[in-house]
Amino acid sequence: MCGIAGEIRFDGSQADVGAVAAMTECLAPRGPDGNGVVARGRVAFGHRRLKIIDLSENAAQPMVDADLGLTIVFNGCIYNHPELRAELEGYGYRFFSTGDTEVILKAFHKWGEDCVSHFHGMFAFAIHERDSGAVTMARDRFGIKPLYLSEQGQRLRFASTLPSILAAGDVNTNIDRAALHNYMSFHAVVPPPRTILEGVRKLPPATIRRYEADGSTRERKYWQPPYERRAEDANLSNEDWAERVLESLRVAVRRRMVADVPVGVLLSGGVDSSLIVGLLAEEGQHDLKTFSIGFEEAHGEKGDEFVYSDLIAKRFETDHTKIFVPAEEIMTHLPDAIRAQSEPMVSYDNIGFFLLSREVSKHIKVVQSGQGADEVFGGYHWYPPLLSSDDVVSDYSRVFFDRTHEKLAQQLSPQWMANEDASLELVREHLMRPNAATPVDRALRLDSEVMLVDDPVKRVDNMTMAWGLEARVPFLDHELVELAATIPPEVKLHSDGKGVLKDAARHVIPHEVIDRTKGYFPVPQLKYIQGEFLDTVRDVLTTQKARERGLFRPEWLDQLFAAPTEHITPLRGSELWQAALMEMWLQTHDI
Repeated sequence: MCGIAGEIRFDGSQADVGAVAAMTECLAPRGPDGNGVVARGRVAFGHRRLKIIDLSENAAQPMVDADLGLTIVFNGCIYNHPELRAELEGYGYRFFSTGDTEVILKAFHKWGEDCVSHFHGMFAFAIHERDSGAVTMARDRFGIKPLYLSEQGQRLRFASTLPSILAAGDVNTNIDRAALHNYMSFHAVVPPPRTILEGVRKLPPATIRRYEADGSTRERKYWQPPYERRAEDANLSNEDWAERVLESLRVAVRRRMVADVPVGVLLSGGVDSSLIVGLLAEEGQHDLKTFSIGFEEAHGEKGDEFVYSDLIAKRFETDHTKIFVPAEEIMTHLPDAIRAQSEPMVSYDNIGFFLLSREVSKHIKVVQSGQGADEVFGGYHWYPPLLSSDDVVSDYSRVFFDRTHEKLAQQLSPQWMANEDASLELVREHLMRPNAATPVDRALRLDSEVMLVDDPVKRVDNMTMAWGLEARVPFLDHELVELAATIPPEVKLHSDGKGVLKDAARHVIPHEVIDRTKGYFPVPQLKYIQGEFLDTVRDVLTTQKARERGLFRPEWLDQLFAAPTEHITPLRGSELWQAALMEMWLQTHDI
């Protein structure tokens, strides 16, 4: 797990090594254990290293294989690298390191762009071919590892974070109106290729793109599972499905144990993270380090779920750490958490993951986490009503969108309002693609391939890597997801959602955790803005810079200031916090 950056010129001039060094330095928190820059004429790569696999300098990056004429920068982890190494050695390849980076290089040389289909893992990488001058970039199937891009004339820059792109300078920082529409409507999700800034794009997940020396490009999406039933599965019972899910999840968790350092777990006390702990215990993990976080109550809403995480820690005898964050500490560290965001992310639990990661990173470098289970196995409340939907676009947007296009027009200033309903059209296009059998399948596919990527997954990457902590997500093992996509919706959605996963979990963890009311990562102080928090939010939205920018109608802001707890979105979010977070992020990054 690391941070990568680079510059490619298509006009024959030399790459700007100083710009690459500036981007790389900005990535220092992601890779505190080493750094390097390699330049070859029109191409320069930079890298910050977090040592997880092969702790020697043989695995340092940028990695150059002079015999093959290839140079790589890579962020992530290839969990099946030992098996691939053995296979490649059978083809005659010889290795100078024991890490996964060199395996990618050799795999690319052997299989070309199809190498990505051989990888089990999370990754974003760029490979430069000495002889052709071409650069190939790829991103894992769920975009767990980010890759931002900025094109200016005959120059392309890339990096693991958007702020590192800004650090190199010469970026168009105008706000993308369609992206702003997404942020305000599609629950702060801004899907690729857009970001909130016109001058920065991002490579979509499951995509491999090749840049030739003359600047011409081609790309393809290399993974797209069908969300359809298979004839051979027609007679499977609920218990049959649960057994298949449990076995596949066992494999996923086992894969993510590969490391040359200890691996812990972020334990919320919910089914997902508890099941990971139980499966690791099955694998023989002793003294497993687990970590939970809690916050003060606010507006009568509890701020922790320690009763459940304690139960799991006791059952599996983990080395458990509870972290309690008082309200004043949220205020103190909120600016740092926002600074760590590559893009504005409105979810309250950003600050939770940020502070949790700070403490965890003092103990270990790698954790497994439960993100993705709700999107893959149908854990959210908006899925069951779709079982009877005859208009999935309208029914989905009604429960998931923060506001309609018409309402947004009353809240955004006219100059920032997109002419068309960019968010509804984006969702319509995704939902109505072929190879999804039912409305629920369409929604699960959209949430797994779009919402998940640019909300929970991005949040966890940004907040953990701000402290040099690698987070692995077994519920996003692509073979597990391929299996889940074939499961009938009614099998997933029984027992108030995630039914098949709960059935599987009963073989591993206590029923008290399974049969509880679904919880979320609670940070109630940010949901019910009052007191000092309200003063901070008002100050941000009324600064001279905010007034000059004029994103929001003043009369709408006045309504929010007067009664912030009365303006809550359908997904229980604060409208005031959503507006404030956007302005905070822009000001934090000097935009």
